[in-house]
Amino acid sequence: MRIISPDGEQVGIMSREQALEEAQKYNLDLVEIAPNADPPVCRIMDYGKFRYQQSKKEKQSKKKQHVIQVKEIRLRPNIEEHDIEFKMKQARKFINAGHHLRIRVLFRGRQLAYPELGQNIMKRVQQELEDIAKMDKEPHNEGRCIVANFVKK
Repeated sequence: MRIISPDGEQVGIMSREQALEEAQKYNLDLVEIAPNADPPVCRIMDYGKFRYQQSKKEKQSKKKQHVIQVKEIRLRPNIEEHDIEFKMKQARKFINAGHHLRIRVLFRGRQLAYPELGQNIMKRVQQELEDIAKMDKEPHNEGRCIVANFVKK
């Protein structure tokens, strides 16, 4: 196997036993890096320290990730004018903050007999938000609801 020293220098090609003795000289571990190479490549290193540094790098990369939140606004088919204006103001705040938005029109009882009321509400929401958001998912039925998703343009 090909051996690499702790400073990154190539020691050479030697047997497994010789490589383990070499690692014992440095009081470190012998770690196989490239098992599929010909000959396999091993490195003399402190494996515990290596694992610790890897976990720190993972944590650091997770900190830099941005998680997209999906905010949801629930409406009813018989919503009043002022209420829908207020909900649209909230929707604008969510979209401007960079969140995705889900609009859900909920039906109760006999309201399901009039799905066109929910469709009208969805069309109104789409018109209100068309200047800052685009519809990611067309309105579709989910049980007793009509759902549509919006994202920032």
